[in-house]
Amino acid sequence: MTVQPSDSILIVDFGSQVTQLIARRVREAGVYSEIAPFTMAEAAFARMQPKGIILSGSPASVLDANGPRIPQVILDSGLPILGICYGQQSLMHQLGGAVTGGDAGEFGRAFIEINDTCALFNGLWNIGEKHQVWMSHGDKVTSLAPGFRPVAASPGAPYAVIANDERRIYAMQFHPEVVHTPDGGKLLKNFVRHVCGLAGDWTMAEFRKTKIEEIRAQVGSARVICGLSGGVDSAVAAVLIHEAIGDQLTCVYVDHGLMRMGESEQVVSLFRGHFNIPLVHVDASTLFMKGLEGVTDPEAKRKFIGKTFIDVFEAEARKIGGADFLAQGTLYPDVIESVSFTGGPSVTIKSHHNVGGLPERMNMQLVEPLRELFKDEVRDLGRELGLPDVFVGRHPFPGPGLAIRIPGAVSRERADVLRKADAIYLEEIRNAGLYDAIWQAFAVLLPVKTVGVMGDGRTYDHVCALRAVTSTDGMTADIYPFDAAFLSRVATRIINEVKGINRVVYDYTSKPPGTIEWE
Repeated sequence: MTVQPSDSILIVDFGSQVTQLIARRVREAGVYSEIAPFTMAEAAFARMQPKGIILSGSPASVLDANGPRIPQVILDSGLPILGICYGQQSLMHQLGGAVTGGDAGEFGRAFIEINDTCALFNGLWNIGEKHQVWMSHGDKVTSLAPGFRPVAASPGAPYAVIANDERRIYAMQFHPEVVHTPDGGKLLKNFVRHVCGLAGDWTMAEFRKTKIEEIRAQVGSARVICGLSGGVDSAVAAVLIHEAIGDQLTCVYVDHGLMRMGESEQVVSLFRGHFNIPLVHVDASTLFMKGLEGVTDPEAKRKFIGKTFIDVFEAEARKIGGADFLAQGTLYPDVIESVSFTGGPSVTIKSHHNVGGLPERMNMQLVEPLRELFKDEVRDLGRELGLPDVFVGRHPFPGPGLAIRIPGAVSRERADVLRKADAIYLEEIRNAGLYDAIWQAFAVLLPVKTVGVMGDGRTYDHVCALRAVTSTDGMTADIYPFDAAFLSRVATRIINEVKGINRVVYDYTSKPPGTIEWE
């Protein structure tokens, strides 16, 4: 059973694409928050016993007959409520105000004028000032429910911010959770700290302590097995579980021969040496490489690697005598995305993200200690647990590894060539002090050969593509704008030092229309 922090905020999701950002902003204010689809909000309310409620935006309209509604138990709770966009409209619609379908909505940057004081504005906005916000609405509130007063307006929204001080209900037409509302995080902080009266003392140290108690209660004296991928999530989960139950945990690291330069050695050294965690290191590279011979379809590569990983992992688990629990590095976005805002199932994002299918096949229960955390919070927890920053801060790396960075057939020789080029690229990025400014950077070995001239001879070798993007969540991404001198330096080093590459190009494609990875 998950232990709930005593001070928490429930975020009711009406289907907005940016609801996760609300939870992140609230947590940045030091307050624990959880998201629940509106169809499950009443149950979440009873379970969490929150100190405040935030209502999200939505692509729906409150004027639709089947539009999402706020559960009555929330409206009757007497707790502070903050409505955002659709959340504002639904409050007015259900409390006696009026909403009109707009022929002239607002989309994008807008400016609101502050007309009155409000608890949300304390220490932030003053009467007569204008402030930039981000609007995205067609419908708008045209009449306020009893007890509410307007405190800010925009050209397209006369009730851009409204307040009912007696009931501690506040609402805004714009989106404070997005970066395009510069003061949005401070507005949300004012709501959770001053309106809800929360201390803002939810920290990774407190999470670590609570989660250790929870793991011990769940596992008891049973054995746990954890499949390490070499990534941050599984590593942090393993270290946290080991702190809770010690040698009841065994980690299995399946090396498929498609990791980055020195990565396998780093994982083994970190877990066996630094943390003294029981670790089974399986070099299955020959098995994986043989199975990938002649396989060129990206999805076929992923499926083979995922299935073979499960087979090897399962065999190793039998060798050590099995386990009652399987540990996974599932994160909160995975949990949110597993249920749509209407309460139905959603599409599985990645088949190899976690060890899919193993709990059922091996008759095990899951231990997922990170399932309440976002990626940046996992990194913070890793630092709290003593994982070195060079490991915790690493760029994301796909489960199939270098296999999907080698379009076409995969071989040990090509993987070695790519590994060397990738290491040079990342080394130069680190030397330039750019690593932490980039979400993900990597090299791709293309199935293309070009003519080159090296010394007095003609060459006919591979093309290497370089990729680097900036992002906040991986859902969208922009290219990193390296200067020409940097790219020239990297290209020169790769061509001079990596036999098999005679041309280097840079990928300028954003996401969308491209993806971050090439396959």
